[in-house]
Amino acid sequence: MYKCKLERGDNPFFLASQQIKIHPMRKLIWFLPLFLFSMVGCDSLYEIANEVYTQEPSSLEMSNGLKQALDNGINYAVGTLSKEGGYFNDPLVKIPFPEEAQFAADALQKIGLGGLVTDFEKRLNRGAEEGAKEALSIFGNAIKQMTFSDVKNILLGGENSATNFFRNKTEQALYDKFSPKIKTSLDQVNATKVWTDITTKYNSIPFTRNKVETDLVKYATNKAMDGLFLKVAEEEKKIRENPVARTSELLRSVFGYADKQKQASNG
Repeated sequence: MYKCKLERGDNPFFLASQQIKIHPMRKLIWFLPLFLFSMVGCDSLYEIANEVYTQEPSSLEMSNGLKQALDNGINYAVGTLSKEGGYFNDPLVKIPFPEEAQFAADALQKIGLGGLVTDFEKRLNRGAEEGAKEALSIFGNAIKQMTFSDVKNILLGGENSATNFFRNKTEQALYDKFSPKIKTSLDQVNATKVWTDITTKYNSIPFTRNKVETDLVKYATNKAMDGLFLKVAEEEKKIRENPVARTSELLRSVFGYADKQKQASNG
């Protein structure tokens, strides 16, 4: 559960008072805070404040609110992953040595070439970090092309509705963009050369029965995309579950309404 902060930007009284300007019939809310503050807990105060968001937003408000939320989340996800160390330093998205070739890494470790394996992993992730920058424009185009039906399905759908939408709409375009970019990036950081060195050295070990033939670019591209969608899902979950993450009046109105609709449908 997120910790409640009674600061001006997310104070339920402040949010309610702001909303009263839009909903004059609810001016009684002005007289409730001092009494309720001594009677109920923080969670209840948020529940009271959210009551002002029960009126259905217009189609334009829903579209603008959801697109604003998705745009914020995508910018954060891509910005985080495209930094140096964005992939490598995050255990959840770090691209490891190709699993199907792990036997080669183990063999190289045994003959004193473990540093080569570690260096390769760093370069592999650096290539993905450079490639991640290509995602912004692709996600941006998907957002622009959303229909109102898409917006409503995402807004009132499951916790991964937006992430699933992006995966369905952008996966092939991302692969087509990521793949050459990651190949170039892998070449620039010498990951391709190091991989060639690794596979050559391993394949030349006497009596090796399994030869390494991993498509490095395909492997790195798929792993980079998996990490990207994971970060997008994290941002989607944050704004769905944490009222404090709704940093504008529009987001509070749209997602507050969505919360109420889901509560009503569940029971």
